[in-house]
Amino acid sequence: MLTRLSLRIRIFLFFCLLALGGLVVSSVALWFSYVRLDNPELLTAFVFAEILIGFGMLAMVAGVWLLFDDNIAKPIERLSAELRARAHAGVSTDMDLQAARYLGDLAPAAAGLADRLSDKTLNIAEAVAVETAHLAAEKQRLTALLTEIPVAMLLASPTHKIVLYDAQAAEVLAQICHPRLNASLFEYLKPGPLEDAYSKLVKTGMDVECKLISIDENQSYSARMKPLGDAPGYMLIFEDSTARISPDAARPLVYDFELLHTAAEDALENRALPDLCFVVFDTETTGLLPHKDEIVQIGAVRVIKGRIVDSEQLNMLVNPGIPIPAASTKVHKINDRMVQGAPDIAKAGKVFHQFARDAVIVAHNAPFDMAFLRRHADDMGVEWTHPILDTVLLSAVLFGASDTHTLDALCERLDITIPDALRHTALGDALATAEALVKMLPMLQARGMTTFGAVLVETRKHGRLLEDLN
Repeated sequence: MLTRLSLRIRIFLFFCLLALGGLVVSSVALWFSYVRLDNPELLTAFVFAEILIGFGMLAMVAGVWLLFDDNIAKPIERLSAELRARAHAGVSTDMDLQAARYLGDLAPAAAGLADRLSDKTLNIAEAVAVETAHLAAEKQRLTALLTEIPVAMLLASPTHKIVLYDAQAAEVLAQICHPRLNASLFEYLKPGPLEDAYSKLVKTGMDVECKLISIDENQSYSARMKPLGDAPGYMLIFEDSTARISPDAARPLVYDFELLHTAAEDALENRALPDLCFVVFDTETTGLLPHKDEIVQIGAVRVIKGRIVDSEQLNMLVNPGIPIPAASTKVHKINDRMVQGAPDIAKAGKVFHQFARDAVIVAHNAPFDMAFLRRHADDMGVEWTHPILDTVLLSAVLFGASDTHTLDALCERLDITIPDALRHTALGDALATAEALVKMLPMLQARGMTTFGAVLVETRKHGRLLEDLN
C-alpha cells in the first residue's frame, strides 16, 4: 500500500515514525528511572521532563524533515519529472542541477545520461527526418491530386466514424456542423440510408449508389459508397457536391488511418489514453467572476491519437451582452466594437458543445472556464456532461504539488513557446495547453497511468490546488 504513496509522503511518514519511536523510548526510559528512584514526589518532575523532551524531539524531527523535504525529497521528485519530460515528451531544456545540489553526483550523472541518450536520439531523428521529408512530399502530391477531384470524398470506419475527409467533404459536412475526425457520420447524415447502403456494400463487395439525407433533413446528396479492398470501412463520395474553393486556397486532406482499426470502445475509465479524443479549450472573459462576468472568446482544438489536429479548431468571438471593461481589454485585446455582430453565448456555446461531442474536455484550471458555460446551459439547450481533465492537476501529478502550475510555468517546463501575439487569446492558450497535454500523455503512461480512470484517480488527490486557484 505504501508504494502507492508519493516519495515525499513516504518520507514524511518515516519521520513521523522516528518521532513516535523517540517519544516511546524517552517515556520508557523516564518511567524506569522513576520506578527505580521510588520517590512519588518526583512524578511531577519526570512528567515535566517528558513533556520538554517530547516537544524538543518533535521540533527537532520536524526541522530535520523540512530540511530533508526541501533539499532531498523535492529535488528527487523534480529530477524524476525532468527525466521523464526528456525521455517521453521530447523536452531538451537544461536540467536544474542547482536545485539538486545536495543529491551528490546523482543529478550530474542523470543529466549526463540524458544528454547521451538525447545525442543518440538526435542521430536517429536525423535519419528519420530524411524519410519523413520524402513521405511528406508524397503526401503533398497525394493531397494535391485528391483535392483536385471535383467531388467531396471521405473515408469511414465500419462503425461509421470519420477517418479521412478532403476539403470538399469538409464543406459538405460544415453545412451541418463542424467536420471532425472520429466523429460519427450519424451526426451529419440520417442513419437509415447510410446503414442500408453499407449493408449492401458488405453483402456484395461492390460499389453502391445511394441517396443520403442530412440529419436536419434540409439537404440530400447523391452518393457512391466504395469498399476499401482489404482495409475495413468504406469510401463515401458525394457525387453532386462540388466545392466552391478558390484555386489558390489551401485544400487540406485530414486523416488518421489508425481510426480504421479502432477496437470496440470500453467504458471511459478503462480506455487507454491514446485512444481518447480530447477537445482542449480556453476562454477570454469580461472579468474573473463566473457568476456575473461573461465570455468574449472561445478557442478550442482537437487532439486525436495523441496528436493535435491543426485543421480542427474553433476560434469564436462572443458578444457578452455587457460592456467589456477596459482592464479586461488590456489583457485579451478584445473590445466592444470587435464583438458587435458576434453570436451570443447561447449560440456560441452550442457550437462548442457540438465540437466537443464524444470527447474529453481539457482546460487549464477547467472549473473556471466550465463555470461560465454551465451557467448558460439552459440558454444553450445543452447539458455539459462531458468528462473533464485539468492540466493544472496533470502538472501536479507529474511535477509535484509544491511546484508552480500556471500555464506559463508548465510551458517552460515542457519547452513550449507561446508566441506573444497569441498569449491571452483563447485559441493561443488552448493550443499551448494542447501541446502541454500531448507532451504529458506519454509521461503519464510512463508512470503507469495508462487509462483515463487511472489518471483521474491521481488528479483527484490534488483537487485542493483548484480550490485554491478559484
